[in-house]
Amino acid sequence: MSYEMRKESSVGRQAILEGVVVIDVTNVLAGPFTTYLLTLMGARTIKVENVKGGDLARSLGASPDLSKKLMGASFIAQNSGKESITLNLKAERGKEIFRRLVSFSDVVVENFRPHVMERLGLGYEALVKIKPDLIYCAISGFGQDGPEALKPAYDQIIQGKSGLMGVTGTAETGPLRCGIPIADTVGGLNAALAIAAALYKRHVSGKGCFIDISLLDSLLPMMGWVASNYLLANVEPKKMGNENFTAAPSGTFETRDGTLNISANKQEQWLELCRILDLKELTSDQRFAERDERIKNRDTLREILNEKLSARPAGEWEKIFNQHGIPSGEILSLEDALSQPQVEHRKLLKRIEDRELGTIKVFGLPIKFLYDLDTTFTLSSPPRLGEHTKKILGEIGYSPAEILKLRQGGVIGCSTGQR
Repeated sequence: MSYEMRKESSVGRQAILEGVVVIDVTNVLAGPFTTYLLTLMGARTIKVENVKGGDLARSLGASPDLSKKLMGASFIAQNSGKESITLNLKAERGKEIFRRLVSFSDVVVENFRPHVMERLGLGYEALVKIKPDLIYCAISGFGQDGPEALKPAYDQIIQGKSGLMGVTGTAETGPLRCGIPIADTVGGLNAALAIAAALYKRHVSGKGCFIDISLLDSLLPMMGWVASNYLLANVEPKKMGNENFTAAPSGTFETRDGTLNISANKQEQWLELCRILDLKELTSDQRFAERDERIKNRDTLREILNEKLSARPAGEWEKIFNQHGIPSGEILSLEDALSQPQVEHRKLLKRIEDRELGTIKVFGLPIKFLYDLDTTFTLSSPPRLGEHTKKILGEIGYSPAEILKLRQGGVIGCSTGQR
């Protein structure tokens, strides 16, 4: 294995996964988010894309100009720091190149429907013959087996099939999807976690493995307490909107200028809230004195609290309540959420200077590794389609003449900014 292939990383020195090479054969979100997390932890990620258009996310997002450049906002969100090679995996020469890439690599991640890679002759059983300690992660909607394994699945389908949409919203507005593609995102998190665990196990045992990630499997455990109430107490969940089914007052309340979250979940927090709002009489009112009674009478309680809260802006109430140990917070727009001082202090947003697009902002790793592990790296730009094809093929032994023939034969694509 070449020293250059193993050592080069997009994130700088002493990153936790430095030296790990990941082959990313994924598309849109769940898979690319998986490999983005690995990239942020220091892995060298080589994104294998089809020669015609590449990852579909290159054409998705709110900016038509970026999409026309095949650098869609949706693509930029989880592909910075990666390298891109275009490859026709239906062509025999393309398969040959892929197999050679795998022999230089540690991890393969794909999110096709089950058995697509097997039909191409590039499934786990075929690739492990080339790379015996390979870690292969397959991400799909319903998993690699079972009665629904071959069904098509987008994030919203999984949200519905998981029961999540059935408990989201109110009786009047539900069912509602979560405002973000949470099934894809949680599936990607689980896949990254599994790969990290498999890398550790391989370090100990020398053995790789096949990882089967189902988006449905990933989302169902997130139902947590809601599912437990049904499984253990046979209590069907209700659509409760912004209310917390375990406590009251715990939800959203109206102030002079906006909506405020208040979570007075503990009895002492409830008593302090009444003191601050000059509502001490509620502490002895049988409707509100104890948690279970407050839950039964939450609608009436909300009206009483809203009347008092209308005296001040949400920001003032947030400061007052938090100073007295009552968790509260304004409900922010995305713009305000991204610019709040705590987020800036944690340096979660990374600024990348792109040679054509100027300054772009993406999320960095939402994990802090202390001591000698470097997480202050400079992240490189998301790759143009096929940008690193020539460079990577040269690393694994293809001559300039061979690369030219591969391009002429349609095995690899052309790219502006080719390296």
